[in-house]
Amino acid sequence: MKTPAKTARTARTARTVRAVRAVRTAGGLSVRLDVRSLTVVVLLLAAALAASVVLIGTGDFPIPAADVLRTLFGDGNAGQEFIVRELRLPRVLVGLLVGASLGLGGALFQAISRNPLGSPDVLGLGQGATAGALIMIVLFSGSAAQVTFGALVGGLVTGFGIYVLAWKRGVHGYRLVLVGIGVAAMVTAVNGYLMTRADIVDASRAVVWMTGSLDGRDWEQVWPLLVLCAVLVPVALANGRGLRMMEMGDDVSYALGVRVERVRMLLLVVAVLLVAAATAAAGPVGFVALTAPQLARRLTRAPGPNLLPSLCMGAALLVTADWISQRTFGAGQLPVGVVTGVLGGVYLLWLLVTERKAGRI
Repeated sequence: MKTPAKTARTARTARTVRAVRAVRTAGGLSVRLDVRSLTVVVLLLAAALAASVVLIGTGDFPIPAADVLRTLFGDGNAGQEFIVRELRLPRVLVGLLVGASLGLGGALFQAISRNPLGSPDVLGLGQGATAGALIMIVLFSGSAAQVTFGALVGGLVTGFGIYVLAWKRGVHGYRLVLVGIGVAAMVTAVNGYLMTRADIVDASRAVVWMTGSLDGRDWEQVWPLLVLCAVLVPVALANGRGLRMMEMGDDVSYALGVRVERVRMLLLVVAVLLVAAATAAAGPVGFVALTAPQLARRLTRAPGPNLLPSLCMGAALLVTADWISQRTFGAGQLPVGVVTGVLGGVYLLWLLVTERKAGRI
């Protein structure tokens, strides 16, 4: 006779089995689909697109959502075509791509380091990209394109330095986080020194960039980021299975046929490129890479890195934060990085209270 505890376990197991579907193609390829995770992805995509439409219609010249959709499909008047396609659509697309890049990059870093704090905000990649941008602003009075290039190079150099310093017969999560925190502290000191060398005009320009902003973004920022995401996102998703196995430990992963160091290095490069490109396009937007994977995991309740939900969550978070900033203070008045910082801080405080009530800290 089954006890109530056994009955409850059986019911939970049955629900788990029903929640996962195996899809087989005509070529013999089998794909497992988690119904809850797929539902979360669809809802997050819908939320991101809905927020984007509303955001495009927000500004000094408001446009109803229905007119925005008609204009996007080529049925608007000349004024709406100019405002939507030339002024507002590029900014929204940069926001979506930057949010998606940060969300996916944060999920990769947290999965590789096996640490929820192993995000670009903590590991120093954002600070490294900021250092590259500050060098171009302060020392060379560089143009927007040169600042973007400097930020990209700074992020890549910092990521390579962290990887080299953390290497000792492989890169392990705990050592990666510790090295990243140390590098972040050193690069932050360099950034502070660069700010003291800047004149008032360059310093004000640098402060706005360091906060993270989507103001003034156009098609020149969209296309490079779009091409990079089109190349890197499939690479990350294709290695998701190996990354999930690596969470069980290197020895188990080797036994299951995963080339651990090869996969880890490849995904680290992908994560660094995504975060560096996002930072180069919009500045170091805080907390998106840290909170998006955590929120996605809480929604899906699924094990593993949750790469695709994290990507969608990052995109939805950033465009929503940009809409909040514009509705509250007007376009260009409040950088989106301030809003994401406040939202991320509130989330971390809520998480701290929740964990304390549960007795885990």
